[in-house]
Amino acid sequence: MKIIEPSVQLISEIDGAEMLKAIERAGRTCYKSEDLITEGSAIKFVRCLINDNHDAMLEHAPSISIKFICDRGVSHEIVRHRLFSFAQESTRYCNYSKIKFSRGLTFIKPCFWEEDSEPYYLWERSMRMAEIDYIDLVVKHQVPPEQARTVLPNSLKTELIVTGNVRAWRHFFKLRTAIDSHPQMRQVAFMALDLLSSKIDYLFDGLTPPKI
Repeated sequence: MKIIEPSVQLISEIDGAEMLKAIERAGRTCYKSEDLITEGSAIKFVRCLINDNHDAMLEHAPSISIKFICDRGVSHEIVRHRLFSFAQESTRYCNYSKIKFSRGLTFIKPCFWEEDSEPYYLWERSMRMAEIDYIDLVVKHQVPPEQARTVLPNSLKTELIVTGNVRAWRHFFKLRTAIDSHPQMRQVAFMALDLLSSKIDYLFDGLTPPKI
């Protein structure tokens, strides 16, 4: 059994300046102001679009793909964003008793319990029992993974590639970094937001409440 921290990884190549220019080209079509495009005009124009809630123009930038490594419970929240496209590790076809999975399960460490606490101990014990039962079902009883997965818990690690345009990502961050979001959902949402904010100026500014 392995216990790991969640993580995010940028899958697509991002050129922030070109993304801003693509949005500007689309947006200025609406106003027939293409003649005002200059080398540095995209930043100011996109800021105005965002301030005026003209978010539809943000759909004209290239899509962004991010890989989330999180638990299954968090992934169930992410896939509710129907304007995204998804590819997810399948518990139906992945056989975790195989060597490539180290013959065991990997779980995401809960961010809200200290390792020396009673809740954490109870959680870890439950994960060990889930692993034992899963491996017994698949190896000892020759149950196919698609049936054995019924004993897998929400804390099971999953890998999820999420692809969407800038508008969809802005909506995602507004919802999933909110203070009342699930702690583990908020954790990976901030990871993704910090990652994109470091690559693209202005497009994701001012979306979220303070981190806790």
